[in-house]
Amino acid sequence: MTYNVYIVDDDRFLLDLYAIKFKNAGHEVGVFGGGEELVATLRKGDTKAPDAILLDLVMPGMDGFGVLEIIRKEHLAQGSKIIILSNQGQDSDLEKAKQFATDGYIVKASAIPSEVFAETIRTIESGASPDGESRHHQ
Repeated sequence: MTYNVYIVDDDRFLLDLYAIKFKNAGHEVGVFGGGEELVATLRKGDTKAPDAILLDLVMPGMDGFGVLEIIRKEHLAQGSKIIILSNQGQDSDLEKAKQFATDGYIVKASAIPSEVFAETIRTIESGASPDGESRHHQ
């Protein structure tokens, strides 16, 4: 099965690292250096929503929660699994992510790229765990 995954992160090195991991496995990848870029693409509506969006929280300009707010308010990315991929692992961030009905939460510092890849594919194929949390949260 081939999936379309969007990755949003202002860290170009990590963005490329994750993108290569998905591309090498035969998946389609859209990379975005910030929230504004992603929202503009989703608003176009001329492409099918991705299977998953890996979303960083801390970015200049529009942060990940700003992106989530727009996605939910404007009903963008319908059917996409949204997985937070962040260095922020505080309970308050996890709680806020749950309020936005995200499908997973991966703390970058505790997950190597192959784990991020595996968790994303698992989430796409089986949906979120019943409590909405990923196995990588601290």
